[in-house]
Amino acid sequence: MKIGIITDGLRNLNFDNVLSFAAENNITYLEFGCGNYSSAPHLNLDKLLNSKKARKEFQAKINDHGLKISALNCSGNQLKPGKYGKQHDLVVRKTFKLANLFDLNRVVMMSGLPGGPGDKNPNWIITASPKENANILKWQWEKIAIPYWKDLYEYGSNLGINKISLENHGMQLIHNLETLITLRDRIGINIGANFDPSHIFWMGGDPLKMLPLMKDLIYHVHAKDTKLDSKKIAYNTLLEPKSYDDVETRSWNYCTLGNGHDQNWWHKFVKGLKNVGYDDVLSIEHGDRLVKNIDGVMQTIKLLKKII
Repeated sequence: MKIGIITDGLRNLNFDNVLSFAAENNITYLEFGCGNYSSAPHLNLDKLLNSKKARKEFQAKINDHGLKISALNCSGNQLKPGKYGKQHDLVVRKTFKLANLFDLNRVVMMSGLPGGPGDKNPNWIITASPKENANILKWQWEKIAIPYWKDLYEYGSNLGINKISLENHGMQLIHNLETLITLRDRIGINIGANFDPSHIFWMGGDPLKMLPLMKDLIYHVHAKDTKLDSKKIAYNTLLEPKSYDDVETRSWNYCTLGNGHDQNWWHKFVKGLKNVGYDDVLSIEHGDRLVKNIDGVMQTIKLLKKII
C-alpha cells in the first residue's frame, strides 16, 4: 500500500512547496484536481493541454522529487441540466485527454446527477415516496445517464483511460455499491470505484462490510474520515443539510483520519482492501473544518505509516 494525497488539501502551498512537502513526508503519489468542484490549485488544465513544454516541466519537477501522479481528478456534475453541466463535461473530457498525454490510465470523478424532466437543478431520488419518484429515477438513468456514459466511456477508452474511478458521493447518481454495479454492468468494466469511506459513514453504510463485495471494483481510494455525533443523529438523523462550517450543530462532520474512527478501524480497512486485491494508493483527502490542513495531513500520514 502506498501513501498519496489529493493536493487540494495543501491548497495554501504552491506547486513547488507541495512537491517538497510530499517528498519530505514520504508521500509517494499525488492526485491533482483539474477543475469542476476542485479549484485546481496546482494544475492549469488548459496550459498543460496546449503546451508540450509545460507538460515536460510539470512532469520533470514531479520526477525530480521522486514522486508520481496517482490520478487526475475532475469530480463535478456533468449531468446537471443546462450550461453548468456542459461546462463540467468539458473539464471531464479535457482531463481525460491530459491523462492520456501523461500516460495515465486512471481518472477520479463523480457520476453526475441529472434533474428530472423539466428540472433546472439536480434531483437526488433517495426515497420511494411519492410514487412519481420511480418515474423520475428511471428517466434519469435511461434518458440521461446511460446515453452520456456510453459516449464518455468510448471517449475514455480511445484515450486509454481504463480506470474511471467514480467516487461514492452524495447528491450523485452513483453513490453506493448497487448503483456502481448497475452502471458498470450497463456500460463496461473500465468503470470502478474511487472508494471513499467518509461518505459511506454518513449515508449509514459500513465500509468494512462492503469491501468483501468489491473485488475487482476498486480502482482508487480516498483516505478520509467522518465523525458521527450519536446524540444529534438521534433527533436530527444522518440527513444533514447545514453548512459544513456549522460544525457544532451538525449530526456529522468530515474529519482528520483517526478523529472519527480509530487506528484499529483503519487497520481493518487497509487489510480489507488488500484482501480484495487492492494494494495501491491511499490518497489523503483533508476535509476537517477544525484542524488546519497541514496539521490534519501530518496526523493522517502518521496514522497511515503505522498501519502500513
